[in-house]
Amino acid sequence: MADFNHAYIGRLVQKSQKGDSDAFAELYAITYQHTYNYAAHYLRDTNLAQDALQETYILALRNISGIKEPALFVAWLNQICFRVCYDMERKNRQEYGENNPELLELISDDYIDHNPEDVTETADENSRLKEAIMSLPFNEQQVVVMRYYNDMKLEDIASALGCSRSSVKRYLIAARERLHTMLRKGDEDV
Repeated sequence: MADFNHAYIGRLVQKSQKGDSDAFAELYAITYQHTYNYAAHYLRDTNLAQDALQETYILALRNISGIKEPALFVAWLNQICFRVCYDMERKNRQEYGENNPELLELISDDYIDHNPEDVTETADENSRLKEAIMSLPFNEQQVVVMRYYNDMKLEDIASALGCSRSSVKRYLIAARERLHTMLRKGDEDV
């Protein structure tokens, strides 16, 4: 887990909010590797990770004046990076739908012997699961995506989010409980 001096980062944020470009450059230097590692883990593509990193810091620079708790800059930056990566991944899926791994899964060898109804039912279940995940609180959503879609270890998730391993575990437990409740409720409605 990256060890950040949050008080020092908070002071740099305050200077950046007053227009000190050197302070923002130092924030970048301190957080660059952490943010890049997160984007690379999420996107699984170093070129896309570089693009995400650039977009993340542009957004951070534009919106730094809105930070109310300067010491929480790393968590705020992680949220920006998550949203940027999520949007990039979604855009790639829309643009390259024919190469979408989820679509390929639906027509993989596992489904060759299944009838179209089974394939459709599986696609519907996947869609319901995604909707349920997107309705989770943001922190829970992040850990679910990182853990189950990106196969990240708990320690890596904690590092990416700037929180403890036990916090990640709590988010996962809460998310699983919510998802179980939401999906069970959906089954009862059918």
